[in-house]
Amino acid sequence: MAKRKKESLESSKNKLLFVMILFAILWTSLLGRAAWLQLYKGADLSRLALRQHLAAELERGERGSIFDRNGNLLATSVEASSLYIRPVKVTDVEGTAAKLSNILGISRSKLRKDLSKKANFIWIKRQLDDRTANKIKEADLPGVYLTTEFVRLYPNKHLAGQLLGFAGIDGKGLEGIEKEFNERLAGRKAQFVVQRDASGRRLYLDAMGHEVDVRGKDVHLTIDSHLQSIAENALVDAIKKFEAKWGAAVIVEVATGDVLALANCPRFNPNIFRTSSPKIWRDRAALDVIEPGSTMKPFLVAAALESGVVTPEKLFDCENGRWKLNGKYINDTHKCGWLPVHKIIRYSSNIGAAKIGLELGVQNYHKYLTDLGFGSKTGLPIPGDRVGAIRPAAEWNEIDLAAASFGQGIGVTALQMAKAYLCIANKGVSKPLRLVKLPKSKDEETPKRIFSEKVAEKVLSMMREVVQEDGTGTNARINGITVAGKTGTAQKAGKGGYGDNYMGSFVGMVPGFNPEYIVLVWIDEPELNHYGSKVAAPAVKTIMTEALAYYGKLPEKQNSTPIMEANVEAYSEMPKKAVKLNSTMSEPSSDIVPDVTGMPIRRAVEIMVKKGFIPKLKGQGMTIIKQVPPAGDKWPEEKNAEIVLWLS
Repeated sequence: MAKRKKESLESSKNKLLFVMILFAILWTSLLGRAAWLQLYKGADLSRLALRQHLAAELERGERGSIFDRNGNLLATSVEASSLYIRPVKVTDVEGTAAKLSNILGISRSKLRKDLSKKANFIWIKRQLDDRTANKIKEADLPGVYLTTEFVRLYPNKHLAGQLLGFAGIDGKGLEGIEKEFNERLAGRKAQFVVQRDASGRRLYLDAMGHEVDVRGKDVHLTIDSHLQSIAENALVDAIKKFEAKWGAAVIVEVATGDVLALANCPRFNPNIFRTSSPKIWRDRAALDVIEPGSTMKPFLVAAALESGVVTPEKLFDCENGRWKLNGKYINDTHKCGWLPVHKIIRYSSNIGAAKIGLELGVQNYHKYLTDLGFGSKTGLPIPGDRVGAIRPAAEWNEIDLAAASFGQGIGVTALQMAKAYLCIANKGVSKPLRLVKLPKSKDEETPKRIFSEKVAEKVLSMMREVVQEDGTGTNARINGITVAGKTGTAQKAGKGGYGDNYMGSFVGMVPGFNPEYIVLVWIDEPELNHYGSKVAAPAVKTIMTEALAYYGKLPEKQNSTPIMEANVEAYSEMPKKAVKLNSTMSEPSSDIVPDVTGMPIRRAVEIMVKKGFIPKLKGQGMTIIKQVPPAGDKWPEEKNAEIVLWLS
């Protein structure tokens, strides 16, 4: 029994010794392996690890987006796969060429040639559709690779196409805002250390190991997408109706100088720029220099008033529509005799404007034109911003001065014209237009007074006559709203002189008192009618009406039936005892006469009746254009005092 126990104990000791020796051998092997890896292979393995987790890759970040003033997307980028090859890694040239030819529709011979080159990188096809990219993946061809690029997308298609421009296949801006802000919008090239996490996701790091953002920065415009659409649609209708060559429209907010719309027609879809011509993608509203015609006359009159050369009532002989100056004839559309200055604007007399210009003089007129921004770039971030065409004053003769007085012999852009009218609307102070909200401009033009507030208001009053009275702009009238404006019909210069082609234009400001918006429309070479009053004024009316409706500033729809003179007289002769204040109406608390000009007649009369007065109405129409007593005076103490409202 004792012997058996002794043998069992010896066996256990042997087993324990065997296990200990086994573990010793194992740990010795592991320590030896670790020492060999760390001391002998450590440097090589470290390099292999870095190749797995850290690499220097060439990547381009996503291009920044372009937004309108309300944050609506105008241009963005979407991912797409592009195909390239590394010929040195291709194992089967003939088989690879055959498969790629079937998938891509590229000739086998061309692919075979590329695959046979001793090169490390060759593009085969950029920006594939998803179906084709999936077929390439499934083919799993050695030496054939897919990489991710970004394709520029314009979700609103043609909306503001010429303004936005487009970017090429390499993501570089080639036209418009895309070109002007390419440095800001372009995604950065990721020539950085790229670290991959455990899931294989890439983290972009700079040379110091800090994470970086390779995406381009965004640009925010002052454009309002809805107003841009309104302007473009109005241009399309006008060009189609009058069979014109092209058209341009600009909408400006007076308070800020923001360009709310910069429209061109024919329209351009930057998504398919390769199928369009430079003539189509040209931003004519910003770049084309034209002779403006009679839309220059308000600036002439403002300069003459400011210089003390004329007054609104000074008379000029308009020669019954035809006048010879130094052997050259100047003609008017309307045959007029003696006209005061304000009617020269109302009826757009070239002869009257020429005579005002001759009294003003070359130096004075030229100075005011340059002060208004003509002959200089607008400063807006638009590639190819033009200076226009105004020769030095020393080169002008008497005929040049007369022609420039009614907008011929000088060249301006639509944006220059809009900026000049902004000065009139802004009470005589010139200030810059603005097209981009972000990034903010570093060198913004300082506002500068060109005309006194009194002169600006006189010119604005004349422009109201153009629309509200029997002037040339009556087609721009809006029921219930006072509109100021000026027509232009410029004969276009051709070889050897002026030909039979015209540029019809109209500039409108709404409301006519203290304007909030400026709308300019140019219609080039209309066939069926060439007068600005016929081809451009209705388009401006459409744009202004829809813009006011969009902003909720359009008055309630008025009865289109005109107020007859008999009804006006009957109303005026009502006995005052028959007029009683409605008990539900509260008595106006102010002792000051309110400004009712520009109001619908119904609203203006209601205000007067609330105060206990029956106004006398003069003229025919639906809108108040003048009042006595003027706004700001105290209400008359006598209840039978005369209150007069003039209608248009």
